[in-house]
Amino acid sequence: MTIKHDYFKTFCKISKAFGTTLSKEKLLDLIVHSAIDTMDAKAACLFLADKETDVFIPMAQKGLSENYLHASPMRAKKIVDDILEGGYLSFYDATTDPRLENLEAKKAEGIASILTVPIIVKEQAIGVLSLYTAEHRDFSKDEIDFLSALADQGGIAIGRARLFERMSMNSILFLDLASSINSTLDINQVLHILTAETCEALGMKGVLIRLLNHKTGGLDLVASYGLSEEFQNKGPVSIEKSIAQALKGETVIIEDVSTDKRLQYKKEIVKEGVVSMLCVPIKAKEEVIGVMSLFNSTARKYPEDVIILVNALAHTGGLAIQNASMYLSLQEDKKSLEEDMWSHRSWF
Repeated sequence: MTIKHDYFKTFCKISKAFGTTLSKEKLLDLIVHSAIDTMDAKAACLFLADKETDVFIPMAQKGLSENYLHASPMRAKKIVDDILEGGYLSFYDATTDPRLENLEAKKAEGIASILTVPIIVKEQAIGVLSLYTAEHRDFSKDEIDFLSALADQGGIAIGRARLFERMSMNSILFLDLASSINSTLDINQVLHILTAETCEALGMKGVLIRLLNHKTGGLDLVASYGLSEEFQNKGPVSIEKSIAQALKGETVIIEDVSTDKRLQYKKEIVKEGVVSMLCVPIKAKEEVIGVMSLFNSTARKYPEDVIILVNALAHTGGLAIQNASMYLSLQEDKKSLEEDMWSHRSWF
């Protein structure tokens, strides 16, 4: 009964903290400390998986030395897959278990047993919460359930913090890019901002823009960033394929280019190292004048706020392109008028 009472008090403390702070770091530290105190453990660490390097990165920890944390990092994907299969991983002897890495480092650290559970955010395993004991322990179901519940709280904290950070970043990003786009009437500069700066700001592999050519009825590549010359010159793009949805004013999300049947140049896209795509219409007022395509080198889901941001940037860019085009036309008309006036003056 005492253990259950401690569990209850721990969750009351964490719930209260959730209502009073937006700091992800403070919440994660509280979860790690609570795991150690309530479960009478040596140490605990909350790791997040880095998709690019496939290793775990410690985000909050207590009780582990710097030498241990900087030992050869664990491979993330395999461990997460193993945990998801059974819901948790338990290691009675962490110094000899063949499923673990860095056995000597664990022995030197004084680690006897380990319990590891997944951290889930929006049905995706993004990391693990590990508990370390100094004595060998067979973890009970209550202990496993309690650590899993703490990991769930960590997932909520991370998810909420990421949403808050992303919303703040998106607001600043839109303001910066929109200001840059509207600060020039140079169409080449507008296109550069839409491709290069959007690509860098959103962490994409590449961005390209195609505009409708009313004379030919085709789509002309007018700007690109982050993509190879070979890929850019792969051939004409048909408006009958996937891009047709964007030309109708729709947002097109392709989570896996290798299996999506809507793509025209699937082999070339895969060869370029693209895994997922986001295509949005470029509008000038209510008319679609082209398409902006964003390419990613990882399997990426695009949250609604990111989709709204990219659509807003594309729409702002479309208006800027139209303004720049009108300015060029006025310049040409002015030049023609001046030349015409000069020819009239020559009569006198």
